[in-house]
Amino acid sequence: MYAIIETGGKQVKVTEGQEVYVEKMAADVSESVTFDKVLFIGGDDVKVGAPYVDGASVTAKVEKHGRQKKIDVFKYKPKKNYHRKQGHRQPYTKVVIDKINA
Repeated sequence: MYAIIETGGKQVKVTEGQEVYVEKMAADVSESVTFDKVLFIGGDDVKVGAPYVDGASVTAKVEKHGRQKKIDVFKYKPKKNYHRKQGHRQPYTKVVIDKINA
């Protein structure tokens, strides 16, 4: 069984026991979180939400918080002596999916 959930403005396909990196959440490490915005449940019994499946949720456990690899943002305009360099590291939360409640 798998589910498609919405978190952090993105849609993620999850299965039980899977480790997922999502946008940073305000939850402590080893705390349990519940995702209520379930868009789709697949497997033997398919349920499609409009836009969300009623009564469905996904519970997960927060494993760690961190920041992704640094990316460089470089702006450049030729012949105008203009260039700007900036770095960015996106924060994330790693969660382990415990149960899909359909």
